[in-house]
Amino acid sequence: MTLAFAGGTHRTVPLDLRERLAFSADQAADALRRFRDRFPGREVVLLSTCNRVELYTAGDDPAAPSPGQIVSFLAECRGIDEHLLVPVLAGDRDEAVVRHLFSVASGLDSMVLGEPQILAQVKQAWALAQDSRTAGPLTGDLFQAALRTAKRVASETALGRERLSIPSVAVNDFARGVFERFDDKRVLLVGAGKMARETLRYLREAGVRDVVVLNRTPARAAALAAEVAGRAGRLDDLVAELADADLVVGTTGASAPVVSLDAYRRAEPHRDGRPLVVLDLAVPRDFDPRIGDRPGVWLTAIDDLAAACNANRRSRQREVPAAAAIVEEEARRFMGDLHHRSTAPVIEQLRAGWSETGDAELERLFRRLPGLDDAARGEIRQAFERYAAKLLHPPLKSLRTASHSGPPHGLLDALKRLFDLKD
Repeated sequence: MTLAFAGGTHRTVPLDLRERLAFSADQAADALRRFRDRFPGREVVLLSTCNRVELYTAGDDPAAPSPGQIVSFLAECRGIDEHLLVPVLAGDRDEAVVRHLFSVASGLDSMVLGEPQILAQVKQAWALAQDSRTAGPLTGDLFQAALRTAKRVASETALGRERLSIPSVAVNDFARGVFERFDDKRVLLVGAGKMARETLRYLREAGVRDVVVLNRTPARAAALAAEVAGRAGRLDDLVAELADADLVVGTTGASAPVVSLDAYRRAEPHRDGRPLVVLDLAVPRDFDPRIGDRPGVWLTAIDDLAAACNANRRSRQREVPAAAAIVEEEARRFMGDLHHRSTAPVIEQLRAGWSETGDAELERLFRRLPGLDDAARGEIRQAFERYAAKLLHPPLKSLRTASHSGPPHGLLDALKRLFDLKD
């Protein structure tokens, strides 16, 4: 059984390249199917968020795709020159994969240390793999163990007690640095997904009352607006809405900027010099970055929030050792179970051989003692089975113990030779 992964995060992949590498849900589903066709029998899960793109694969075939092959596959899927990705994407195998995924799910590898949003994104990636029929028992156990680890970190440490995320940092560390109050500000949301909803929650806590939602699907815009007694607008009226807004949030999944420099310039004369805060939380970006150079505009994109996130990381750093210890414990537990699973064929042969021998001896005994009734035969059979189980217990216990230290190849080979077991 082999595990492998390759990918990159905000720490290694520049934003402009990360924008090109990001997968929409439909693109991710297509990539999963292409991987399954390229590597038959391999299970695969693709995790694509604003800050990371990672592909995980598992299977019984020892000739598994290498991290380098996974990088090539990602480059091919997104139409990117592989030479641009090789320096910024990394990969690993087996136990290192387990530790990495467990750390990711627990928020230890996030821009905002301990942020809870990544756990939902890991769940979504796993669900998409299931829907695409590229998941299986190995990735199932791996991702379920990752979710269990994340829950332990959340409940046993204070790493994520304060619900901090990219939207919370954007609102509390950036927007509050421009506006002293929010109850008299109009907020324009471009996008109506989970990121928009979470950002709106922090804005409402800050006092925002006047909300306008734009989305390419009017029903989704109306649904989100209704939750906060806001108003759903039309994307065709984007310029007019920009003219009236005080704070704009971009969270769409569009492949190109939704708000161009030209669109903002058309809105600018109608703003009467009022300041505008732009929170561009989308990858790829929703706003032409040159808008940030216009007078009175404060624009921040995800990577611009790094300083605030680093401050948050320092304040939470004291919780990292306890969280890392949980990740290490769960990773060893998972690898021990994985190694023990590899012993299953030998255990089955061992039990089958002893059972076959026991059955033959019981039948011989019962033929020599024809006067035994069914109750006596049952007692004798149970005694044989208990005796066989006690004799098998020491080698099976040794296999399980050895599995927690690594693949028990030496012990398996010894058992095969001692009991004449076939591959």
